[in-house]
Amino acid sequence: MRRYDWTDMDADARTRALARPEGVSDPALMGRVAEILSEVKARGDAALTEYTRRFDTDAAVTLRVPDAELEAAWNALDARDQSVIEHARRNVKAFHAAQMPADVEVETEPGVVCRREVRAIESAGLYVPGGTAPLVSTLIMLATPAKVAGVRRRVVVTPPGKDGRIDPVILACAWRCKVTDVFAVGGAQAIAALAYGTETIPRCDKIFGPGNAYVAAAKALVSSAPGGPAIDMPAGPSEAMVICDEASDPAFIASDLLSQAEHDRVAQVLCVSCCPDVADAVEVELDRQLARLSRRDIAAEALSHARLIVTDERADIVDIVNRYAPEHLIVQMERPELLVPAIRHAGSIFLGPWTPESVGDYASGTNHTLPTNGAARAYSGITLDSFLKYVSVQQLSKAGLKRLGPVVERLAEMEGLDAHRNAVTLRLEALS
Repeated sequence: MRRYDWTDMDADARTRALARPEGVSDPALMGRVAEILSEVKARGDAALTEYTRRFDTDAAVTLRVPDAELEAAWNALDARDQSVIEHARRNVKAFHAAQMPADVEVETEPGVVCRREVRAIESAGLYVPGGTAPLVSTLIMLATPAKVAGVRRRVVVTPPGKDGRIDPVILACAWRCKVTDVFAVGGAQAIAALAYGTETIPRCDKIFGPGNAYVAAAKALVSSAPGGPAIDMPAGPSEAMVICDEASDPAFIASDLLSQAEHDRVAQVLCVSCCPDVADAVEVELDRQLARLSRRDIAAEALSHARLIVTDERADIVDIVNRYAPEHLIVQMERPELLVPAIRHAGSIFLGPWTPESVGDYASGTNHTLPTNGAARAYSGITLDSFLKYVSVQQLSKAGLKRLGPVVERLAEMEGLDAHRNAVTLRLEALS
């Protein structure tokens, strides 16, 4: 990790210390993604098949996975694995079901009733990464709240392996989470299919899920087009920040940093400490634990653009957090709950030594699909609300229109919109 002494740095140096990896915002990447989107929009399944053969497999490409194959995968799954999937799904369901909002009705003045009614979106495209690891957890995090919210069509896309098939545990989990469709396609081409629809894959109203830089760029591009789908949030390569003091366990800190570093070569992890001795010990622990990881090559490359920031002032730590706006924030400090009110920008917060970041990734109940690259300043992670929308309803009685009508007439006159005024005037005349 690159080490920085925050106290001795000027403003420009501090900005550079909190910069994301350059590869995340590569301008050339946008052009390549735009070409893929255009091809899929124009040629549909034929383009999907070509890209899948180019990027994922030399085997025969079959886009749709039959329901019978999903069910067979679940039935073939070891009972222990079925149990842990069910345990995680149960916690995620419980936490998100508790978020269901109620309809609201207010009589703003006598005879004027306004309501807000909750509706689920009609269709959701759920992107599940599967290139270097079959992310069963992402499927649980997306499909479970979509089902709880009442989304009618829940479409999963995930890349096939070299053999042309999706990992059986992904298929098994899709069956248990009761998704409506599963398609073996990944990358920017999968996002294009969800955005435009093809002969096989239905167009979806909103696209969810994390992915690599290509997936993130594709989501941004399709959502910015007129009439394009909504997206959950900007969600690219993973990132985590651990803040710590003299009471922290260096082994715990290193384990949380590595749990994100192993995701992706462009993942970024940061450790911010007010104790130099702990920072020293974290570096030793990183080397020790890294050597034992099966994905140590990926994690090591991610660590090449990691940051270890040491500050003399504890007060600087919260400022650093809010400036960086991390996807995951692990608070390994004494009485961590006292810091939470001051943390304005973070996707998800993990408090204390016994709350590893992994529990949120898998099974505590909170959602692990979170904003990255500083988007936590304006975006939330996935909640039940992500799958909902709201419709406003109003109804006036005769007496209500008599009271409110003159206000509307005058406001319309102020704007010079005669037809708006006349829609009220005609009714008031009918009541006189």
